[in-house]
Amino acid sequence: MTGTTDIAAAPLTPARVVVVGSGPTGLLLAGDLATAGIPVTVLEKRPRKLSNLSRAFVLHARTLEQLDARGLADELEAAGRALDRLRLFGRLAIDLTDLPSRFNHLLVLPQYEVEKALARRAVEAGAEFRYDTEMTGLVQDTDGVTVETRGPDGRTRTLRAAYLVGADGMRSAVRDAVGLPFPGKSAIRSVVLADVRLAEQPEGLLTVDAVGDAFAFLAPFGDGYHRVIGWHRGRDVPDTEPLDLAEIKEITRRALGRDYGMHDARWMSRFHSDERQAPAYRAGRVFLAGDAAHVHTPAGGQGMNTGLQDAANLGWKLASVLAGHADADLLDTYQAERHPVGRSVLRSSGGIVRLATVRHPWSRAARAALTGLLNTLGPARRKVTAQITGIGYRYPAPRGAHPLTGTRVPDVRLAGGTRLHEALREGRFVLITPDHEPPPAPARPDRLTTAHWASPRRTTLLVRPDGYAAWASDAIPAPGALRSVLTTYLGPAPARRLG
Repeated sequence: MTGTTDIAAAPLTPARVVVVGSGPTGLLLAGDLATAGIPVTVLEKRPRKLSNLSRAFVLHARTLEQLDARGLADELEAAGRALDRLRLFGRLAIDLTDLPSRFNHLLVLPQYEVEKALARRAVEAGAEFRYDTEMTGLVQDTDGVTVETRGPDGRTRTLRAAYLVGADGMRSAVRDAVGLPFPGKSAIRSVVLADVRLAEQPEGLLTVDAVGDAFAFLAPFGDGYHRVIGWHRGRDVPDTEPLDLAEIKEITRRALGRDYGMHDARWMSRFHSDERQAPAYRAGRVFLAGDAAHVHTPAGGQGMNTGLQDAANLGWKLASVLAGHADADLLDTYQAERHPVGRSVLRSSGGIVRLATVRHPWSRAARAALTGLLNTLGPARRKVTAQITGIGYRYPAPRGAHPLTGTRVPDVRLAGGTRLHEALREGRFVLITPDHEPPPAPARPDRLTTAHWASPRRTTLLVRPDGYAAWASDAIPAPGALRSVLTTYLGPAPARRLG
């Protein structure tokens, strides 16, 4: 540790959460915590500016639903371009219009546009940002976490918080500080990236294909430039190897048949794509989210989406515990719910890459047979689509629970002309009751929104702040039983603060 320690410059705040990293995952989490009234400080070692060097370009249906529940989806939809059909491997056609979601499409939108909206929300909610500030160490105890930082002036300062979340990417300093391993391997080496202008416009919004040893992907920025991602199996060189436009054009021609007249590259780089996952997303009072917890190939565009959904899962739980509405045991469910999803994403994205890069004629024949089968088997194709878009995941439920428990709740219409996602925007639980039964007066109006179904249904449903079903019943629960359920999930009043 170097520099001068200045403890007085950062007062100890037992109920504070420190988030390390201001990418999409950290920004959504900070916004959720600040909206819930939890003091949150975001540490970011980069200067305060938005970068256009991001690799993520796609928002999937489930992520758009989460953003809609935060009032952000409509503006992002207006800034991006919707894509309702995909074609992979030349034969596999994926029609997203069949998705049971308001967002039955992909949204092609650069990551920096998502970050811009999330950062504005977090700032407006009161989150504190410290840019040019690096976390250099942390120490945990039974009451909290002491975080050491180094700011732009080179001085070392400390922060005290109840919990810390590492959303600081694949090379996470937080993960290293708590000693969590990151097992896995490099799945693809020497991937090339560039932002280029095109003399010829591609036929589709996204252009992707793999031929022989070459793979290429094209997506528009919306400012006249396109991002190209390419890979050639025979060109396995270190990330530091010089890169020029001629190499990028050659890979693109091999994979897509032409290079679309690429010119005027404003940025070029190499990287390698890993498949890794931390065995635990929690170490005491420290959590991992996004790329700090799991990384995988870009195939399927699931990276940023999975991280945003990690944040949506963790944020309301931290807020509930710190406000005294729930016991700290609730935080254990973050690992139980999100780690299996991360593992599944590793498998699906890796599977797409392996299918795209098969070499031998018999392997290509097998791929053709598999994609042909998926085209003809609707249920199998819908299952694959639901997994990639995120709407097909469900969380574990207790034995004997209602079948809806743990499932994603669609953006259902509610009486009075509102939607579920609109009702979720305050960060509360939502209790939906049959329209012939008056909803109970909320015992915890700060924690619960009540509503009726817009159409006749018999189910009483309690929806978590992240849009998943917490509890349901097809029988009309007695008032006492319902109060007991609400106390279980909302906590007793008055609230007790937990550090």
